Amino acid sequence: MCLEHASRRDMLKLATLFTAGGALPLLTALQARAQAQPDAPVRIGYLPITDAAPLLVAHNNGLFEQAGIKAEKPTLLRSWAQVIEAFISGQVNVVHLLSPMTVWARFGSKVPARVVAWNHVDGSGLTVAPDIADVRALGGRTVAIPFWYSIHNVMLQYLLRENGLTPVSRKGAAAGANEVNLVVMAPADMPPALAQKQIAGYIVAEPFNAAAETLGVGKVLRFTGDIWRNHACCVVFMHERDLEQRPQWSQGVVDAVVKAQLWIREHRAETARLLSKEGINRYTPHTLPALTKVLAPPDSDRDTYLASGAIRHRQWDEKRIDFQPYPFPSYTEELVRRLKATMIEGDHGFLAGLDPAQAARELVDDRYVRRAIESVGGLQRFGLPAGYSRTETVQA
Repeated sequence: MCLEHASRRDMLKLATLFTAGGALPLLTALQARAQAQPDAPVRIGYLPITDAAPLLVAHNNGLFEQAGIKAEKPTLLRSWAQVIEAFISGQVNVVHLLSPMTVWARFGSKVPARVVAWNHVDGSGLTVAPDIADVRALGGRTVAIPFWYSIHNVMLQYLLRENGLTPVSRKGAAAGANEVNLVVMAPADMPPALAQKQIAGYIVAEPFNAAAETLGVGKVLRFTGDIWRNHACCVVFMHERDLEQRPQWSQGVVDAVVKAQLWIREHRAETARLLSKEGINRYTPHTLPALTKVLAPPDSDRDTYLASGAIRHRQWDEKRIDFQPYPFPSYTEELVRRLKATMIEGDHGFLAGLDPAQAARELVDDRYVRRAIESVGGLQRFGLPAGYSRTETVQA
C-alpha cells in the first residue's frame, strides 16, 4: 500500500538525518537562519497527537505572549522525519520528540540541542485485535511500532520478553511461534491496518488507541504507564544555541509550557475540545469522543481496564495521560540502559559507549524548567512530592 512506501521513505530519511554527515547540511542551514534572524519568534513543529498538547495549549491560550515572547501558529507536520528535519534546519525551534529520539539526535548525529522539559507522562498503550486475550497470544504475529527509537519499542520488547516471546524484524518471512515480528508504521495507519487484519496489534501514543476503541476495531491490552510508572513519552527539545544565547526567551518558552500543563490538568475536557477537529484552531484531525476518552475519560473506564487487565497496578493510580514537566535524571539514565538492550534497526553503535549518567547530564538542561516549576508553586502543583529525584518503577 502507498502509505507503507511513504513510511519507508520517512525511515530512510530519518536514518540519514540521524548521522553526523546527514545532519550537517541542515545544521549549516540552522546556523544561517540564526545569524539572519537572531530574535526569531517561537516556531513550534508538531505531530497531531496528544503528546503535543502542552505546546498547542500554550499557543491557543496566549501563554507565550504573556511571557513576553512572540509565537507563530504551530506548524503541523506529518511524520517524525519532517519534524526532525524542520527542527535541525531551524525552520521550527521548539518541538516535541519521542524521548529515545532525542538520545539518537544528541549522541548519534551530534545535533546541538537539549531536552528542556517533559511534554507529558504515560499516554500510550498496546492495542490489539479483539480476539487477542493476552500478550502470549501475539506469538507468531506482527505488531506495529511508530519508530525504533521510541518508548513504545522499548516497552513492547520488555513486555514480550517478560512473557517468553522474542521480538524480531523479518521482512517477507513469518515469525516463529515464540516470536513477534515488529514493523514500523505511521500512527495514523495503525487503526486501519488492525481493522484489515494486516497486523495483530500496535503500540503507540494517544489518541490512536482510543480511536481503535471508539471505532470498535481493537482493545487496549496494556497501558504503558501501567508498566513504567509515570514514564516520559514525548519531551520538549530546543536548540542549545537558543538556551545559551537567548536565556530570557528560553525561560519564557519553558514558562509557557509549564503553565500550559497546569491548565490542562485543570481543564481536561476543554483541552480535548481544543485539540479536536471541532476546535477553533483544528490542531488535530481527531474526533472529540476519541480525545475525551484519553483526556477526560469516565470513571467507569478505569473499572473496565482493571477488570480486563489493561491496568494491573491499581495502587499506582495512573491517569491515562498526565502532565508534569520535570525531566527526572533517573528516567533518562534508565532509558539509556534499556535502549542498549532493545533491538533497534539501523546504526545504533553509539549506544554501546554511552554512559547513562553522563548522557542524562549532557542531554537534559533543567535550569529553565526548575525555575518555571518553582514560579507556579513547585512540583506539588503537579501531584508530585517535593524534590527533584525519584526511583524508576518498571513492572510488567
